[in-house]
Amino acid sequence: MKPGAAGRFKTMDFPIFHLDWMGNRMLIALIAIVHVMINHAFAVGFIPVVTLLEYLGYRKQKNNPIEARKWDRLAYKLMFIAFVVTTGAGALTGVGIWFSTSLVNPDAVGSLIRIFYGAWFSEWIIFALEVVFVMIYFLRWKTSDGSPAAKRKHIQFGVFLSIFSWLTMAIIVAILGFMMDPGKWGEFRTFFSGFANPLYIPQLYFRTPLAMMLGGASALFAALFILKKDNTIRNEAVSHLSLWVLIWAPVCAVGALLYRTVIPEAMIKNLPTAVATMTYSRWYESLLWIILGAVMLSILTALWGFLKPRRLPRFALVLPLLALFVFLGSFERIREFVRKPYIIGQYMYANGLRVEDYPGYKEKGILHRAQYVSTSQVTESNKIEAGKNVFLLACSRCHTVGGINSVVDKFKKRFAGAPLQVDAIKNYIPKMNQVWYYMPPFPGNEAELDALTAFIIDAGKNGASVQGAQTIGLPRRQKDNRDAAKSKEDIQP
Repeated sequence: MKPGAAGRFKTMDFPIFHLDWMGNRMLIALIAIVHVMINHAFAVGFIPVVTLLEYLGYRKQKNNPIEARKWDRLAYKLMFIAFVVTTGAGALTGVGIWFSTSLVNPDAVGSLIRIFYGAWFSEWIIFALEVVFVMIYFLRWKTSDGSPAAKRKHIQFGVFLSIFSWLTMAIIVAILGFMMDPGKWGEFRTFFSGFANPLYIPQLYFRTPLAMMLGGASALFAALFILKKDNTIRNEAVSHLSLWVLIWAPVCAVGALLYRTVIPEAMIKNLPTAVATMTYSRWYESLLWIILGAVMLSILTALWGFLKPRRLPRFALVLPLLALFVFLGSFERIREFVRKPYIIGQYMYANGLRVEDYPGYKEKGILHRAQYVSTSQVTESNKIEAGKNVFLLACSRCHTVGGINSVVDKFKKRFAGAPLQVDAIKNYIPKMNQVWYYMPPFPGNEAELDALTAFIIDAGKNGASVQGAQTIGLPRRQKDNRDAAKSKEDIQP
């Protein structure tokens, strides 16, 4: 549909979930980053390492069965860690991502499901099978010691599981790339035009070796605690695991450079704030070098482990592990932030409102099309309440009133602590997307702008906070608002 076509646009059909003390985006970020770290480190990267160690033990079975047994026990104990972490915290945070995103931005999740239904369905099936395969691989480990043939089948199953673990990431990365740059999807609106977006292959190229490095660093850290100093395979195991990290490091570096070249130029403007937040954006270059320096130091630690495994102390391995996790966490924050003002590039803004619906919102207002707010229009008697509803609809996906990323604090800081003025705020809000590229345009009409301004000033004076539908329940709807929302001529099928 073309923007503003016949005045037909989507009604906002969901209650507004809001956590004013921490912010909705912080809720998603905490769950998502933990899940990505677990997925990359203990599934995609860790399982291949475990399979490799099991294979090394199998190779030594004929000539040195005692040493082969030690390699197999090391691989088994590492797999125990992966089993506990992936089936526990990994599975819970995976479900948590769906739960939190569906609460905070149901329109965005719904759009992605409609576009990539086949991909989501495949990923869900693969993920369910992956959990089953992890259990089979771990629980049948001891029975695989019965014969060389059984051990070979078990190792082959480990390879199979490694591929399945990677496939879940490969599917999701296509959708993540689409959210940054849909490519030709806007023209063709097909599954394949969205899946084959410009960022897909470069991002997958980067994430795969990064996951392998994380898996190797995690295994190396755990192995030094599992293996005692007098263990005869300790030095060789440390050397092999360090080599694994070193092999994948240059591949990861090439992937990072390739990925950087395909990020849309408009998003590059957001990099300083994405890396260092608005408060420390002037330190962007310094923080960038600190992050890269930490990664380089982790590579040097792996080189130490490869060349001098006997002299590598346990505490030294904390650095590469932390550095790589910080690197991955920073990458996830940057990826999420640089795509602003959109949550789905060129299609939907970060506030969950579609780009093509903005002309209609500007004309009749967003309250007129919202199903779950207490006011359908702005009047003198309900201006503060209406302003709160406008805030929930247009701002609450990223901002709070009295918590993290408070909109009140933003204005106080902008005006250097001076009392908030109606004209100053009212004049700034329509232009904020020109000042800060990552801000979506204000979607409402003039009356709603007045109401939002009045609400922000009132909140600044009274220290108010806003509660979401999960706390206060669904507001009572006015009849005229219900009828307007149900009007067939205004609602897009």
